[in-house]
Amino acid sequence: MGRYIHKRFAYRTPPELSGAAARRYPVVIIGAGPVGLAAAIDLALHGVPVVVLDDSDRVSVGSRAICWAKRTLEIFDRLGIGERMVAKGVTWRVGRLFHGEREVYSFDLLPEAGHKMPAFINLQQYYVEEFLVERCADFPDLIDLRWNNRLVELERLDDGVIVSVETPEGAYRIEAGWLVACDGARSRTRTLLGLDFTGRVFEERFLIADVEMKADFPSERWFWFEPPFHSGESALLHKQPDDIYRIDLQLGWDADPEEEKKPERVIPRIRAIVGARPFELDWMSVYTFQCRRLDKFVHGRVIFAGDSAHIVSPFGARGGNGGIQDVDNLGWKLAAVVKGEAGAGLLASYDEERIFGADENIRHSARSTNFMTPKGGTERVFRRAVLDLAARHVFARRMVNSGRLSAPCSLAGLSLQTPAEVGGGVAPGQVCPDAPLLAPDGKNVFLLELLGQTFKWLALGQVAAPAGAGLPVVRIGEGGFADREGFARARLGWDVLYLVRPDQHVAARFLAPAAAEAVAALRRARGFAAAAEGVAA
Repeated sequence: MGRYIHKRFAYRTPPELSGAAARRYPVVIIGAGPVGLAAAIDLALHGVPVVVLDDSDRVSVGSRAICWAKRTLEIFDRLGIGERMVAKGVTWRVGRLFHGEREVYSFDLLPEAGHKMPAFINLQQYYVEEFLVERCADFPDLIDLRWNNRLVELERLDDGVIVSVETPEGAYRIEAGWLVACDGARSRTRTLLGLDFTGRVFEERFLIADVEMKADFPSERWFWFEPPFHSGESALLHKQPDDIYRIDLQLGWDADPEEEKKPERVIPRIRAIVGARPFELDWMSVYTFQCRRLDKFVHGRVIFAGDSAHIVSPFGARGGNGGIQDVDNLGWKLAAVVKGEAGAGLLASYDEERIFGADENIRHSARSTNFMTPKGGTERVFRRAVLDLAARHVFARRMVNSGRLSAPCSLAGLSLQTPAEVGGGVAPGQVCPDAPLLAPDGKNVFLLELLGQTFKWLALGQVAAPAGAGLPVVRIGEGGFADREGFARARLGWDVLYLVRPDQHVAARFLAPAAAEAVAALRRARGFAAAAEGVAA
């Protein structure tokens, strides 16, 4: 068995402690978890130098976030590690739901072909962080990754921030135009600014354990309501790489977290699930269900992303996936502001769009928690009735909630999108769907590999892209990429033109746009209309 070995990253003396002349950095990122590292890479891909400060010297301990959704994998692919994650991870599509000993039903997440990325993979967070750290090394002139550099104080300026940092060699100060706080649920940045979450803490606790063992469990998601091995509660089993299995067990609100983490308490619980086969505990924790967020994510020159901005209950895989989707939304916007290509008002749309996404995640997570942890006899009777119906009738399965799995957040109707006047195809605000294509040189490619990083026109069929807008054009049809299996036409339509944002969301859709319409849609998507219309910052 190949248990993960944590390596420590070397501390390097910062320039500020080695006599170098003081300089002002465009962006400082606090936290080198998946969200902070992804943000650094995204900004580097846009040519923006960043300094990343982390108070540790290694990747996360324990699997933590393990379930990465298709949309998040597409974002990671754009950042350069998607294929590596899929190669290492355990790909799964099938979920099975049990009530007691009976299987109620199963589901298949992605029966549809023609996508580069699978519906979900399971991959421990420490691998994701390791891959991101190695990807950061591809940008030696743009990403300054500083381990054992701890944020201690923060001063906000009208045009930037001053960060006080503690290191093994002493303290120093660093000035930046922007600070992105990716320092997690216990965010030091949030504390220094005197900010707190609003929302709900549920009276429920779960044990989470990584178990190393040889087993023949399939690569599926298994969820139990009231399993025979854990009476009256809920349980989840997921397979990870390296013969590691994730097991979640509902404990109840009265459980003592410290007592429940003791091996003499954990081992019998695991034994009841896996039977007599040998196993070892790799990592464990006890967590409390929470669905909370900051009132806003942009505070002057300080921007929050990931768990520092919002936290949700873990079922549904909405925490880590939501954080990476924050980065996907923020990176191109912050880069445009830093480079003077947009006004600071563009960042108002980060607040608008990602608060919308966070609220969607919180809503689904709260509903899952309520169904999974019924309080009182009436709620349990209702849940039992729903599960009984779901075993026999498809319509009832929509009412069963063991965690609505992470899905792309539609931005339809929000300020950067231009409403489409005609139906059909992909609506503005949705993520552009993937499709297999054939390049003019005969190579097989996927559509999403051609989109992202910059604004682009996506033209299908005979429709003409507007001249003079200065944007690259991706054409599917005569003279461009061939729709080799017909998926592009089926998903996007034909003789239609899309304006696609740097984060691969559709900003506008046209049949035959006039030049003025196209320019107006592009200006709106770049945030100028949002600023003029007074979107809250």
